[in-house]
Amino acid sequence: MRHTLIALAAATVLGSLSFGSHADALSDIFTQGHVDGELRLYDFNRMYSSDTKPDASALSGAVLLNLRTADFGGGFSLGASLLSANAFGTLPSNPARVDTTLMGADNTVSALGQAYVQYRDDSLLLRAGQQYLDTPWMGSSDSRVLPASYQALLAGFAPAKGWEIYALRSYGWKSRTSDDYSFDNLYYPTAWRNDTMYGGIGGLPATTRGTPGTWALGTTYAAGGFKGQAWYYDFIDFVHMGYAEGSYTFRTGTGFDPFVAAQYVGEHAGAGSILVANQAQLFGVAGSKVDSQALGADVGVNIPHGKFDVSWNRLQQQEGAVGDGALISPYTAGWGSDPLYTTSMIRGLVEQGPGHAWKARFSYGFFDDHLQLTTAYAQYTTLLRGNSHDVYFDVSYNFDGYLKGLSLRNRWERSTGGIGLNPDNQSFVYDRVMIAYRF
Repeated sequence: MRHTLIALAAATVLGSLSFGSHADALSDIFTQGHVDGELRLYDFNRMYSSDTKPDASALSGAVLLNLRTADFGGGFSLGASLLSANAFGTLPSNPARVDTTLMGADNTVSALGQAYVQYRDDSLLLRAGQQYLDTPWMGSSDSRVLPASYQALLAGFAPAKGWEIYALRSYGWKSRTSDDYSFDNLYYPTAWRNDTMYGGIGGLPATTRGTPGTWALGTTYAAGGFKGQAWYYDFIDFVHMGYAEGSYTFRTGTGFDPFVAAQYVGEHAGAGSILVANQAQLFGVAGSKVDSQALGADVGVNIPHGKFDVSWNRLQQQEGAVGDGALISPYTAGWGSDPLYTTSMIRGLVEQGPGHAWKARFSYGFFDDHLQLTTAYAQYTTLLRGNSHDVYFDVSYNFDGYLKGLSLRNRWERSTGGIGLNPDNQSFVYDRVMIAYRF
């Protein structure tokens, strides 16, 4: 926690210096600030049809507390997020039966998720410190009790209505199960330099040097029925990535609005990549370069209270490349939190390597959309992991009135088939019960 406390102290000192000796104004910063948060209780169960792999589970409660001061000095503010998770002593005594992806292997984990100083006006955003990010390939991946966060400098500019430009430099990051920031990512092994990071894809030895982080530049634009974005990422010492995505919705005025969308990912790195230098075997294949290309398409229709769509992705084979053309995603690999259209709750093509996939999904809201139901089917045909398919159900209810802020959710998915995806190549069911209260 040493680095996080230093960051918070520095932000506090910076805020104080902006005020000089005006103690009454300094008091107003905090009394007129904003506090919100969330209480979570998650129960995760991994159920395997295997004679060699035992089922795994985890129960955890969590408190996420966000604090932000009132603006001062013409748009400056300070922010912090305090995170704490507790298993209440319920973790199975057999380590093999613990679902470590929920909150790790320990009974408690606490962290400073955010500690930043920010400047914002109508067209400019500047933020420095520990923070959550929301970009396609670097986000909070918030499907566990605690989100991921980054030590970063972020700048955003809105030159015109609907158009935004972002520049980002990240350094260390904190995974969903870590209590501090490290210079690693999801290709490093669990416990790399004592980082309690779980659920990644691995592939690098424990002796690998750390990564200095990421440079990124992106732009988003929305006008009428069009939405689009383009990003460039330099995952330093790993890979250079270009990503583009766009969609158009045909607004008919009937409540039934068709839409089309497409996406592209391209990556490249030579012998200087840590993955190449360490002969990392992704899906059992090392390489002399990193080279990958992925395409995607999504077509569907928005209907009153719901949506139906069918999507497709192809990850092209690249001979001589790491993982035969595996898509390198340092902050989503193994977590199933990438933006590819066909990614399922458990995994997608990032976790399975070259091939193609399609997915059909239907969602509908009942009772003024308080009750949300989603079902999906995805099929994967891959070069190194064989053929598999996933069936997904998701039901959630958001309360109103006196219980506003309370939500109940159950996510369930069954994965079948594939080579080496599930223990003994048998089916794998993942059941996630998620209770949350926002305040």
